[in-house]
Amino acid sequence: MTNSQENPELDGIAIIGMAGRFPGAANVDELWQNLCGGVESTAFFSDAELDPNIDPALRQDPNYVKARGIIDGADRFDAAFFGMSPREAEITDPQQRVFLEIAWAALENAGCDPNTFNGSIGVYAGTGNNTYFPNNIAGRSDVISRAGEIQVMVGNEKDYIATRTSYKLNLKGPSVSVHTACSTSLVAVCQAFYALMSYQCDLALAGGISITVPQNSGYLYQEGGMFSSDGLCKPFDAKAEGTVFGNAGGAVVLKRLEEAIADRDTIYAVIRGVGLNNDGAAKVSFAAPSVDGQADAIAMAHAMA
Repeated sequence: MTNSQENPELDGIAIIGMAGRFPGAANVDELWQNLCGGVESTAFFSDAELDPNIDPALRQDPNYVKARGIIDGADRFDAAFFGMSPREAEITDPQQRVFLEIAWAALENAGCDPNTFNGSIGVYAGTGNNTYFPNNIAGRSDVISRAGEIQVMVGNEKDYIATRTSYKLNLKGPSVSVHTACSTSLVAVCQAFYALMSYQCDLALAGGISITVPQNSGYLYQEGGMFSSDGLCKPFDAKAEGTVFGNAGGAVVLKRLEEAIADRDTIYAVIRGVGLNNDGAAKVSFAAPSVDGQADAIAMAHAMA
């Protein structure tokens, strides 16, 4: 019998490390300061700042909103640090590259060296749609030929985000790519929670990333759609009329609470329950989540806790 079975207060999963890159914030601490200060982190582009390859007709459309949340340094990467050649880095989706940096930072924040950690470390992660390949690689047959089609596929397909991270950081637990659209990162945390509770791994890295390129691009507003007409997102405001998509990535490091306490890890929070479901057909449209379905998932998490 474990101590957590004798003492339910020790039952749960601890968040012992975290890292992220966000619009206007290079790390979690800067994001917190921006939230506390009510900072508007969406970037608004002038005509001169917009990517020159954007269709002129689209740029001139009065409903084209020249705004997006962007992250700094998405085009920069220390390839040698992660055991990549410059050619390999060039054909790799920035979502994979930046997530590697975030994963390393999260493990560092947790005080974990994968090469000396006594146990297995799992990875549960997902990415957004790959816009890098069609915009930067697909039309360059010379680059694809030099790198090789298999290497290009590994560097750009969603399926490889978790296993690529495990390979580059020498993580030997389960490695699972998660793809559930907007809920990807939360579902990754949910899967990591279950893996730790069932002792499939001893530490888990869970998160997600979404980077649209070119970053200096906007979107076409359509009345009744999900996008904001002015590039501003106004949650909990009577004037709220839509959202603004942005680039960002984040990851947390999870550990069984009893072991985190025993190892004197920094504990940011404790997860005692999770809930996962689907709305089925009980919603207004495919892209409109059901309030009842979300409430049911919350109730499941409360019941488990």
